[in-house]
Amino acid sequence: MILSRILVVDDEKNIIELLRFNLEREGLEVIAAYDGQQAVEQARTEKPDLIILDIMLPLMDGLEVCRQLNQQAETRNIPVIMLSAKGDELDKILGLEIGADDYVTKPFSPRELVARVKARLRRLQPCAEGGESEIIGGRMVLGRLIIDQERFEVLVDSDKLDLTPKEFELLRFMAGEPGKVFSREHLLEKIWGYDFAGDSRTVDVHIRHLRQKLEKYPGVAQYIETVRGVGYRFREVLD
Repeated sequence: MILSRILVVDDEKNIIELLRFNLEREGLEVIAAYDGQQAVEQARTEKPDLIILDIMLPLMDGLEVCRQLNQQAETRNIPVIMLSAKGDELDKILGLEIGADDYVTKPFSPRELVARVKARLRRLQPCAEGGESEIIGGRMVLGRLIIDQERFEVLVDSDKLDLTPKEFELLRFMAGEPGKVFSREHLLEKIWGYDFAGDSRTVDVHIRHLRQKLEKYPGVAQYIETVRGVGYRFREVLD
């Protein structure tokens, strides 16, 4: 049975075939694109569940592909794993800044990449952990903030926030236990589903994006607190 559809984008056919073999062995359907323009078109028409995206591509590089996908409502919520020979920290941060969920450098372990894909897909499923917040009809009500776990929506003062799947998961997880401090490593394990090679900047980037989207509503961004030297927490909100 086909579990999910994965779009693999790389101009090296041997890389695509290697990933196709390993992903299909896990019951995943694989579609391929060999340049940036084709990747954008495939994402729009095929609506994959996840994209593995190389940075160095003909016609349009992977960073621009990620930007375009993130600008369009029908594709912005598709998780993206960047794949590139570039291993510099600045390249990783740039990829995360423009909307990628993960970053893997070449040469890579196919087994590890498949594990990351499966972990990312699992994170698209409703989270059962947490729950000390007030939950009404599947909604977590935290002051002015409402997290609808069934619709995967977040509302502030009746306005719907435009969050990525990763931002939603991060907010929902922390809000499930208000006042509890979570280390970056713990958030990496629980939200990303595996050890992300100790790259805590992944959490920092997503927290920053989340706060920026909450800053439109005075006081709401402060719901997420930084605990210096430890990590982050969702503060207890009094109604």
